[in-house]
Amino acid sequence: MDDQPLRLLIADDEPLAAERLQLLLAQIPDVDLIGTASDGEGAVRMAEALSPDVLLLDIEMPGLDGIDVARALASKRPSAAVIFITAFDQFAVAAFEVEAVDYLMKPVTPERLKRALKRARDHLQRREKAPARPASTSPYLEEFWASDLSGLVRIASRDVDRVSAERDYMRLHVGRRSWLIHHSMNALEEGLDPELFVRLHRSAIVRKDFIAGFTRNPSGRWIARLSDGVEQPVGRLYTDKVRTIARR
Repeated sequence: MDDQPLRLLIADDEPLAAERLQLLLAQIPDVDLIGTASDGEGAVRMAEALSPDVLLLDIEMPGLDGIDVARALASKRPSAAVIFITAFDQFAVAAFEVEAVDYLMKPVTPERLKRALKRARDHLQRREKAPARPASTSPYLEEFWASDLSGLVRIASRDVDRVSAERDYMRLHVGRRSWLIHHSMNALEEGLDPELFVRLHRSAIVRKDFIAGFTRNPSGRWIARLSDGVEQPVGRLYTDKVRTIARR
């Protein structure tokens, strides 16, 4: 990878934006543009056929958006490094969840693009040198990637104390810290190991060993007392979960 040019694929539904990227790339040494796609489905097909080192993905595209493209190609081995290029900043959390190496705002400057490509090359070199990790046999989520001021943070699922919903985002609580990720509560309920986690409310999932006990309020509603002192109401649809935990 050190001596070889980076093989790049652009996916952007705006012809002028794609053309501008091509002009910027023409000024950067050691890169090789191998194709451009104008929608998400085309990007997936071209990436599967050409195996680029780096994907330069717009996020808002017809059909599959850039996030969907990155997810669709994540299982491909070796997977391409992903750099998102977009006019909108609200997708940053979702972008880092699919392990993007960088997130650029339009209009992209030459210096910023060079830094992003260097970051992608460094990422690919580290991956080449890293020892192979044994494939996981677990069908459940084992980790999350969340963004903070320092960059990306890896959070092991087993370390999450509880999850609370905040509109379109979920907040992962780990000790005294918390991070927002772009997931739905239903997807998390399906993805987290039910032996470790339980959903107690439409807006709350809790790690079972983080539950210190249960009480009832004056109206007879169950309240879960958590190890950090938080009292989590149990939704009426989830009261059977309390009985199941108490019988163990």
